Amino acid sequence: MSGTVSIGVLQPLSGSLSYYGEQALYGFFQGFNYKGDDDFAPEASTGTKTATVGDVDYELIIRDTELAADTAQSAAQDLVTNEDVDMLFGCTSSASASRVATTVSKQADVTTMLGPAASASITSNSETCGEQVFRASENVAMDARSGGKYVAENTDVESVYMYGADYSFGRSVVNNYRTVLEANGVEVVDEKFFERGYSEWQGPLDNAESAGADGIVAGFTVQTLPAMFTAYLNGDYSYDVYGGFATQITTGIIGQTLQGELGEPLTEEKLSNAGLGPFTSRYHWNQYDNEINDAFVESYTDAYGIVPDLFTSGTFTAASAIVQAVEEEGSTSGADIRTGLTGMTVTDTPKGENGYTFQEYNNQARSAMTIANVVPNDEDNWDAAIRPSEPAETIPASETTIPEDSPDMGCSL
Repeated sequence: MSGTVSIGVLQPLSGSLSYYGEQALYGFFQGFNYKGDDDFAPEASTGTKTATVGDVDYELIIRDTELAADTAQSAAQDLVTNEDVDMLFGCTSSASASRVATTVSKQADVTTMLGPAASASITSNSETCGEQVFRASENVAMDARSGGKYVAENTDVESVYMYGADYSFGRSVVNNYRTVLEANGVEVVDEKFFERGYSEWQGPLDNAESAGADGIVAGFTVQTLPAMFTAYLNGDYSYDVYGGFATQITTGIIGQTLQGELGEPLTEEKLSNAGLGPFTSRYHWNQYDNEINDAFVESYTDAYGIVPDLFTSGTFTAASAIVQAVEEEGSTSGADIRTGLTGMTVTDTPKGENGYTFQEYNNQARSAMTIANVVPNDEDNWDAAIRPSEPAETIPASETTIPEDSPDMGCSL
């Protein structure tokens, strides 16, 4: 079989969070690189880039969303209307992903692979989910179902106070952690939401202490976490902080904060006494021991000078799944790719062979998640003072996603 698959790609490649889009693209590129015979590791930039796997060309038409929903929607509409793409891939912002899903993917009936946008509602809300909409990337419900259960079963935490960013991502973190923690006997004392970049953390953190919480959950990105961690480390709090391991830029800033508060060099003893974690990892380079991940880490590091980051396994798998669908269906059409993706177990993934499976009731891929501690970094190609430890526990794929019969699952395809 030969032919061309044109894919409209939507990622943020400018602004303060351009690294999110870059690593999402790097992972996507490496998925094609792994499946093909020729090296494919272009830079993350707009324009058209072509990966060849066998006799099929995958034409990637890349647009910068600027992390804005309006821009993502306009770009998606242009790609579908004027470029006549076979399918869409992308969106790091959950707001952008939701907008594209509702206004373009479903209305124009375009096969779409969203990611790494992580709000659980994208594949659990009837307004955004649909037979056209797939996501290989992990979501915050998977963070919560893994991390929340671990906290409930493996720590002495009996009550938590929850904080989240006041938009879809942060609210999804809080909502899903609440569901899991309460189901496992942990009391949620209270929950509060703050605008992105909120910095006056002493008062909110004092409230959690006054309420007698044993732990707090933080659902924020790099725009907010450093100020929160600085206030936490400067305070005298009896509770621990839980949540998810972040990308390198967030981890780097938090590592600098820890060095400033705890002193250099950071040691395992200092970090174990700091009250941080363990945290959930959607993916980091050292969490999976298999031949596919070994090859991925080597080729990614050689190409980009850094080990694969949080979003990269999901976007690698997105590309791998698209190629697998084309090969299994013997077709390059978007409609046939959709058929191939539905219910697919993806053979080649960084989490191992058959590491991701698209659930037929909502087209969300389920995969394993890990729990890791915060330890000093000894990796040359990871620009942060801290990193995830080897996995403290691996949560199997069967336990990480929202079940079909859950009251939180509003999607039924």
